[in-house]
Amino acid sequence: MAYEQHIEEAKSIAARCAIITLSDTRTAETDKSGQLIRKLLSDDGHSVGRYEILPDEPDRLARLLDELIDDRDIDAILTNGGTGISGRDQTMPVIEQRLTLALPGFGELFRMLSWQQIGSGAMLSRAAGGVAKGKLLFALPGSTKAVELAMTKLILPELGHLLRELRKSSAA
Repeated sequence: MAYEQHIEEAKSIAARCAIITLSDTRTAETDKSGQLIRKLLSDDGHSVGRYEILPDEPDRLARLLDELIDDRDIDAILTNGGTGISGRDQTMPVIEQRLTLALPGFGELFRMLSWQQIGSGAMLSRAAGGVAKGKLLFALPGSTKAVELAMTKLILPELGHLLRELRKSSAA
């Protein structure tokens, strides 16, 4: 089957998503990146079943991710924040431990697209994506501009297709 046909068939697939914002300072009112993820998902026909704001504390993130990965009502988990290189940015080791299948192209393409927007600073992002026990898991930077880039150029155009492929392989 041609790629275009895969994409066309996947347009009818709606993802049930969870959003996790990792920040020591944001609240539900000030979390512009989490709000943008929610809006973009909704506008594209997907739903958000969970939305959490956590401080960038690895133990709390690990517990929540494990809970969401085991939740039968969640198809995709999107985190934002904690992907940089500061001492508080502890998201990536927790995410990477849970990935059973990495999608290195996501991070590579995100950094390439980000480089076109911000230049060499794009190398500071450790954005990543993959599959964790049959669930999609994406770690995005906390910047609203970076979230918009990742969602509109990479995640939303492929979300249904990714889920279609995961469901096809789990039915086999």
